[in-house]
Amino acid sequence: MTRVFSGIKPTGHLTLGNYLGAMRRWAAVDQHRADALFCVVDLHALTVDHDPARVRRLSRQAATLLLATGVDPELCTVFVQSHVDEHARLSYVLECVATDGEMRRMIQYKEKAALERRRGGGVRLSLLTYPVLMAADILAYGTDEVPVGDDQAPHVELTRDLAVRFNQRYGHTFAVPRATHPAVAARVMNLQDPLSKMGKSDDVGPGIVYLLDEPDVVRRKVMRAVTDSGSDVVYDREARPGVANLLEILAACSGGDPETLGGAYESYGALKKDTAEAVVEVLRPLREKHKELCADPGHVEGVLRDGAERARGMARPVVDAAYRAIGLLPAPGAGAWSAVPVGGPARQ
Repeated sequence: MTRVFSGIKPTGHLTLGNYLGAMRRWAAVDQHRADALFCVVDLHALTVDHDPARVRRLSRQAATLLLATGVDPELCTVFVQSHVDEHARLSYVLECVATDGEMRRMIQYKEKAALERRRGGGVRLSLLTYPVLMAADILAYGTDEVPVGDDQAPHVELTRDLAVRFNQRYGHTFAVPRATHPAVAARVMNLQDPLSKMGKSDDVGPGIVYLLDEPDVVRRKVMRAVTDSGSDVVYDREARPGVANLLEILAACSGGDPETLGGAYESYGALKKDTAEAVVEVLRPLREKHKELCADPGHVEGVLRDGAERARGMARPVVDAAYRAIGLLPAPGAGAWSAVPVGGPARQ
């Protein structure tokens, strides 16, 4: 079976963009067609200043929401990144293959580093090197496909480059993955700034719809969405980004086509009203399932425990092979000790 890996970072409350752009497809498509792993990548949340208690709380919430979307631990593997040591083990080995130039060219590092400097803060080394950890997340499992939004595609390309480079230098060790993209709403934009992604790490604001927002809050945010000059409703991502964003959200929620839907409306108000109701209905079962799961925290803990054990069983042989290939001495008792020469040439 094709192996798929995807991760969600607990740096903020999950948004409509996370759901429409990724999580819904994981539950509806990927877990049924592939050997799928879905991971809360909590180590990635440490690259910037953070509240430890909040990271733990958001990690549990993200895992619970994954299950609430319909991700089934009987069909796939659901786990937390830091529960599987192989991610960190492999990350350092891949850092020994990556280059400084590759890291500094990553657009997200440039943007986040500039933001931290404007705030007067220092930039953590992990912010520079986290794309290598992301590559380790993927390569440790022999991943074939990585479902991502457009903004994450460069990270998959870096992962491919590192895999190919390692295989050429040290022998074939890693599968070379490819990125896959959903057809509609791959990148949901901020309702107040339709040129910016609806990101969970953003400041709380009216442009972000969170998965656990109450229905009235969702309606209010959508009804206040920024549109464009003019009054005709047409789908044009370049000239009408606000309207295009609403049409893409409506299409993703209703199963329609953004361009076709645009021709069905004579006013922005009608479009906003229908979009708001579509979002409320899409999120309703998710919110209800999340509430049910929160009432049984032992179930979620058991899923994560079993998922981590299964993930370790997949990753350890791959990471051990990478350690051997790059020249690291096997630990005594690891099964390959007897094959390693002991001592050097006899002294004269």
